[in-house]
Amino acid sequence: MTTVDIRVPATSANLGPGFDSLGLALSLYDHVRVTLDGDGARVTVEGEGAGEVDTGEGHLVVRAMRKTYDRMGLPQPAGIRMHCRNSIPHARGLGSSSAAVCAGILAARSLAAATHGDAVLSDDDVLALATEMEGHPDNVAPCLAGGLTIAWTEHDGAPRRVKLVPDAGVRPVVLVPATRLSTETARGLLPKDVPHKDASFNAGRAALLIAALTRSPDRALLLAATEDRLHQHYRAPAMPESVDLVERLRAVGVPAVVSGAGPTVLAFSTSDSQDLIAPEVGNDWHIQLMDVDPGGATVQFPETR
Repeated sequence: MTTVDIRVPATSANLGPGFDSLGLALSLYDHVRVTLDGDGARVTVEGEGAGEVDTGEGHLVVRAMRKTYDRMGLPQPAGIRMHCRNSIPHARGLGSSSAAVCAGILAARSLAAATHGDAVLSDDDVLALATEMEGHPDNVAPCLAGGLTIAWTEHDGAPRRVKLVPDAGVRPVVLVPATRLSTETARGLLPKDVPHKDASFNAGRAALLIAALTRSPDRALLLAATEDRLHQHYRAPAMPESVDLVERLRAVGVPAVVSGAGPTVLAFSTSDSQDLIAPEVGNDWHIQLMDVDPGGATVQFPETR
């Protein structure tokens, strides 16, 4: 039997103006242990998704593993035994599906290296396959690399990423509601075209946000840098409570945005704004102060005795 442990972080994409390009890795994790043994796929889940997700071949981590073995041109393992210990909420805009996809790809690559003597897939290949499965690279890039990432797609369709290190004085706070929202539903509300002035506005704010997150904390600068005209107001009908919370937080000077496709809200906390957040958040929201995960997904082979 060959076993590997994978840890993958939650992520927040868009960060306001950086639609489909900016992403942040967070200190909230799913842990996956995969063992090649037996026949077929058997998955056990504790934490988020327990009793809800498929526990066989339909599980997303298993599907990502199978696709990776096909991409590597290797025979499929006869049996996959998997245990998932999940902390990332599902369908909340914190990258749970990206985490599962990345976990499956990294598990397959690592197990292939252990059993065949070669990792087969490069890091660029991993990013490309994860992007292919997710549809865009903004969540998978920070999940794999950690930190603050800028992701884009080349003319040939290949995804690329750049990793930056946010200033430690800016702390992400996630405000998670009980309600869920699928990415497909949220994206379905976006128009095919947007006004040129709105695109220009967001380009400037996205550039400003990179500066605001990587320099000494400046709440006023972060507030200006997190303005968005491309996606949040279009998605408001699907998550009115989230957009209302964003507006209330911003009104008292807290830089806040919808996390990914929502409905979680992400606030950037600085030393002079920490006390402003809780009074605007009702009992229906779970507040979590987090760190930025610096290194992204990790792979470890447990010691055998």
